[in-house]
Amino acid sequence: MSTACDLHVLTVDVGNTTTRLGMFSVTPNEAPCLLDACELTTKAPLTADEARVELGHALELLPSARIAGANLSCVVPTLGAAWRQALERTLGCRVLVVGPGLKSGIKLLFDNPAEVGSDRIADAVAARARYGAPAIVIDLGTTTNFEVINHAGAFAGGIIAPGISLSARALAQAAARLPLVELTAPERVAGRNTADAMRSGVVLGSAAMIDGLIDAIAAEQGLSVGPSPDAANVAAPRAPHAALVITGESAHELAALLHHEVIVDEQLTLTGLALIWQTNQR
Repeated sequence: MSTACDLHVLTVDVGNTTTRLGMFSVTPNEAPCLLDACELTTKAPLTADEARVELGHALELLPSARIAGANLSCVVPTLGAAWRQALERTLGCRVLVVGPGLKSGIKLLFDNPAEVGSDRIADAVAARARYGAPAIVIDLGTTTNFEVINHAGAFAGGIIAPGISLSARALAQAAARLPLVELTAPERVAGRNTADAMRSGVVLGSAAMIDGLIDAIAAEQGLSVGPSPDAANVAAPRAPHAALVITGESAHELAALLHHEVIVDEQLTLTGLALIWQTNQR
C-alpha cells in the first residue's frame, strides 16, 4: 500500500512487437512495488503526438497518481525520441532513458557495452535484485534472449535467438505451402498433419533449444542449474546454483514445457526499469 513518502514512477518498455507500461510505488531503500501494468501493440512509425495518444490510452488503464518520474527502454531506434517527447510533455517530469550515460548499477562484461539492449540490462538488474546471483534470464519476445548474471553479480554475456512468433512467421513466409499456425504445444512430438508438425517444430523446438542452451551456459560458467542444493547434504554439488528466470510472451506456457525448473516473472523488465530509476536518484 502506498504511503505519503512513496513516489509513483512510470516505466515504459518499447519492444519490437509490444510496448509495456508499469506504474510503481517507489520508497527509498525498499524494492519498488508494482501497482499495475498494461500492454500495447508497438506501432511504427510513430510521431511524438501519436505516442502521446498511445500514452494517454495506457494511463487510463493504470492507477491514477501524480507521477514523479519515468524510465524508458526502447529497442526500436525510430521510436525512442517520439516516446521520450510524449512522456515529457504528458507527465511534465524528468524522463530517464536506459542507455550510455545512465547508471544501471550492474557491470557489463561486453566488448562494447553501448550495444547491449536496454531491455536486457533491465532484465539483468531485476533478476539479480530479486533472485540473487548467479542467474540466467530467458526473455521471450520477437527474439528469445538469454542474460547471464555471474556469481559476482555482473552481466557476463548472453544469447540472442529467433523468438517463437518470429520462427512461425518465417516458416509461413518462406515456404509457400506452410500456413501460419497457432503457437500451442501439440499433443505428440511427431505431428500427423502439417499444422501439428509445425507447432512441434516451433513450440517444442523452442523449448528444447532453451533447455539445451541453459545446460550449455551452465557448463561454460561452472554453474549448477538443477534443484537448489540442500546445505545439509554433503553430496550436494559445489558449483554455484543459478536461479533460472523466464519472462515475456507466453512465459507460463513455455515454462511448463521445459525440463528445467524455472521462475516465471512476467514483470521482470518493468521491475528492472524501476530499479534503474531508483539507482539514479541516489
